[in-house]
Amino acid sequence: MMKRWFPYAVKKQWFLIGMVLIFAAVLLDGTLSLAKIGIMLKAHHGASVMIVVIFFFSGLIIEVEQISAGIRDVKATSAALVLIALLAPLVAIGLSRMPLETGVVLGLFLVAAMPTTLSSGVVMTGQAGGNIAHALFVTILSNCVAIVSIPLVLPLLLQPRHLAADLSIDQRAIFIKLLLLVLCPLLAGMGAKRFGLTITIPLKKRLGMINQMMVLAIVFMSLSGARQVLMTRAGAVLVIVPLVVVFHGILLILAATACRLLAIGPGRREAVIFMGSQKTLPLAVMLQITCFPTYGTALLVCVLHHIVHLMMDSYLVARLRS
Repeated sequence: MMKRWFPYAVKKQWFLIGMVLIFAAVLLDGTLSLAKIGIMLKAHHGASVMIVVIFFFSGLIIEVEQISAGIRDVKATSAALVLIALLAPLVAIGLSRMPLETGVVLGLFLVAAMPTTLSSGVVMTGQAGGNIAHALFVTILSNCVAIVSIPLVLPLLLQPRHLAADLSIDQRAIFIKLLLLVLCPLLAGMGAKRFGLTITIPLKKRLGMINQMMVLAIVFMSLSGARQVLMTRAGAVLVIVPLVVVFHGILLILAATACRLLAIGPGRREAVIFMGSQKTLPLAVMLQITCFPTYGTALLVCVLHHIVHLMMDSYLVARLRS
């Protein structure tokens, strides 16, 4: 029985297992060889290249019917945006009432104010059986909304802690990033299919698996860059990990509850659950470094939240798929 169960469990949860192995390998590598490789790849735009490939493959996987259905699904889109822009900050305010150091609270607020992820949420939505086109629509929309919402929401969150910063969001840079990393490769993939490239169902599955592998590679690069902070602040990790687990867990529960109340069923709910609860890392790190450089613990919260919430969601992908 055990012999038959083990391969099935590995096949079902391979993404989560991969995430845990990457985390362990980077942190336990005393030679720093893995961390140096990850930092080098990140410095040479490795993450950006992989995001481009992910969205090119997504363009090959998406069907025209999915696009029209995703854009028309106003109910699911609204639910995801409310989770991202309103409920996440409110959850963070509630958790900040606990006796936490200022750096931890700052990191939590930075995470809460962020838009959804660019790549991982889209990939997980597809792997869980959801509408990739709708996930992409929510990604683009939430990142555009963030240009306006972050300078408004973040100062309100920070005010009780007497933290202030001159938050300037480079709107042009965000639009260019969305255009080059998301829209152009997505349209290129869709165009290749339109002009005669045949994508069979088995090939779609393989492309989806490759996309998941590239998400793991992006996590590896992010973790490599944050290894030194993680190792030097091990005590703070014991506080931060439970905090981000609770934060993301509450968002997942709120997303699932919204789907049930609004009658958003399988095929539609996946985009709400993953896109509504996930948070992008690069923008949070950029704001921490430029606006709050003295609070190193805040950076630790951003990085640990990103890794932990991807681990939680990778387990959820397998559950929803089954």
